[in-house]
Amino acid sequence: MPELLSPAGSPEALRAAVENGAGAVYLGLGGFNARRSAKNFTWDDLAAAIPWCHERGARIFLTLNTLLSDRELPEALEMAERAAALGVDAVLVQDWGLLKLLREALPSLPLHASTQMSIFTSGGANELARDGCERIVLARECSKEDIRTIIDRCPAEIEIFAHGALCMCYSGQCALSALIGGRSGNRGRCAQPCRMCYGIDAPAAKARPLSLKDCSMAGHLKETEEIGVACLKLEGRMKRAEYVAVVTGIYAKLLAEQRLPTAQEERALEDAFSRSGFTDSYWRGRRGAGMFGARPEGQQDPKELFDTARAAYEKGGMRKVGISMDAVIDADMPARLTVRDDAGNCCTVSGQTPEAARKVPLSEEQVRTQLTKTGGTAYRCDQLSVTLAPGLSLSSGALNALRRDALSALSAARCTVPARARHAPAPLPAPIAAPTEPQWTVSLKSLSQLSPDLLRLPIARLLLPLEAITEPLPAFRGAYCAVWPRVWRDRDEPELKKRLARAREYGVSGVYLGNIGALAPTEDCGLDRFGDYGLNIFNGRALDYLAGKGLASATLSFELRGKQIREMSKCLPTETLVYGRLPAMLCENLPHAAAPGQSLRDRTGAAFPIMAAFGGRCEIENSRPLYLADRPELQSLGLHFLRLRFTTETAADCAAIARACLAGEPPRGTFTRGLFERGVE
Repeated sequence: MPELLSPAGSPEALRAAVENGAGAVYLGLGGFNARRSAKNFTWDDLAAAIPWCHERGARIFLTLNTLLSDRELPEALEMAERAAALGVDAVLVQDWGLLKLLREALPSLPLHASTQMSIFTSGGANELARDGCERIVLARECSKEDIRTIIDRCPAEIEIFAHGALCMCYSGQCALSALIGGRSGNRGRCAQPCRMCYGIDAPAAKARPLSLKDCSMAGHLKETEEIGVACLKLEGRMKRAEYVAVVTGIYAKLLAEQRLPTAQEERALEDAFSRSGFTDSYWRGRRGAGMFGARPEGQQDPKELFDTARAAYEKGGMRKVGISMDAVIDADMPARLTVRDDAGNCCTVSGQTPEAARKVPLSEEQVRTQLTKTGGTAYRCDQLSVTLAPGLSLSSGALNALRRDALSALSAARCTVPARARHAPAPLPAPIAAPTEPQWTVSLKSLSQLSPDLLRLPIARLLLPLEAITEPLPAFRGAYCAVWPRVWRDRDEPELKKRLARAREYGVSGVYLGNIGALAPTEDCGLDRFGDYGLNIFNGRALDYLAGKGLASATLSFELRGKQIREMSKCLPTETLVYGRLPAMLCENLPHAAAPGQSLRDRTGAAFPIMAAFGGRCEIENSRPLYLADRPELQSLGLHFLRLRFTTETAADCAAIARACLAGEPPRGTFTRGLFERGVE
């Protein structure tokens, strides 16, 4: 049966989850988790929660699943070390640098790959399994067949989202909140702009074309078990504890009883929280208008449902661990009690030595009555064997003490913190020398943007989408590079590999990879491989990680400030974007009632172009192009390459803008400095 993993945005929510049957909970601590706006936990909270959960058979996973700067990595490592010493069961990570650091420093600490890593193929899952991740949390957009393929091909445990909010964008690939207001989803500060109103090629009205319904897999739990899903995650660290109680309780019953939800349970799930109902379309491999929905404004929480749920978990005692007992009471020797649980723990304690009975001897019924009084503890006696010699006397107090000592010993065994080795992480490799002047790279959306004027410019690399390279490329003094799609599926790889081989024949000498899963299908392609911005490189250790994967250069996250880029230790040639519309969202679905070529307009009138992406997906671009090419400090950041990213521009625009950028001219028209100066929260 899959493990049921519940959200714990607060200590109260943790209690609600465990009392209602969660097999594990995930929680945040401090500022390095993807829900920094939740109440989260203090160190004292965590120190109390771990033994409380372990005693009741629930595990605790700590989320350290955000991008981290070089200055933050030591603190994140210290947090992981301290949490490991307290007995946390696993840590979820997003950042490649933190993954490498934790694997070196805490080799026995279980690591889970966060959905923020954007894993949707077996190649990506296997890459992380080889890196030491024992569990992979897949992208929410994966279908049943996608998930089955990954499970069949990957030795690591696979976790999927079963209930709760769906992001419009692939997790880890959304920059809309950062670009609009500086609050990065990759840093745990998403402001949820996908729930806002937008117009399609028109002023924003009341429509919410980026708001998806919540997911519900309540009707598919048996199927998840059949294909080998290891864990079902319930989303909701920003939700109330009562919501956690209701949803966890229903899913726990459905799993335990191997059945579909009743009509009453379906209503309770919807009443607890929904956006115009639920969807299971991604599981079914579908997209479309039926997936969209919004929460009615002013909708109240279900008071009666929540009051009942709260009263139950506050009273406690709902979560009991079944145990067996063996009592031996014999003459001239201390009474003994052995307790066992289903995890293999076995504890034996001794008590008082019984005396000869003066009047009424001790009966087996009296022994059973006292030893099975486990109320107020985390245990339930399911089986009791009593060996009692005749004619003895032992007080009720002595029997109670025997029971208390045995259960205390069992709790201590269940809460034992595993020994975990601590090693000094390897120092970073020496940084490589940067050129006096960075070289220029240019990325185009299509061959129609390619012109002789552009090709005459001193450009080191010219990037084209792999699917756009359909004919031999014209002569060019620099290097042509294909861009592997940021999102694809296992079933796409044979065709993509054929296209890459054809692109090589057409003049391509390199390939840019924006997802860790692209390493496997491009391993023997005969091309130089470079990391693209989809990998979210935020620190020097992440560069070291990619260098170990064989990449020849890497594009940094465009959420980094200039100062952070300058301070980064660079063991690889690095690249950053200095012109172009930045990719705000990469979506499995088209915005509701929209099509590629149209734009979303927000309440300020800003227009965000919608562009087609590989596989029928779409990419939503920022409303204004970034322009940094005139900034003199670019020369002092230690960069090897500066990229111009063309999306909606014509061929003439591309050539003219590239010429101006290479000359360091100031920007013209409407533009943005992006996150270069202000950075992100």
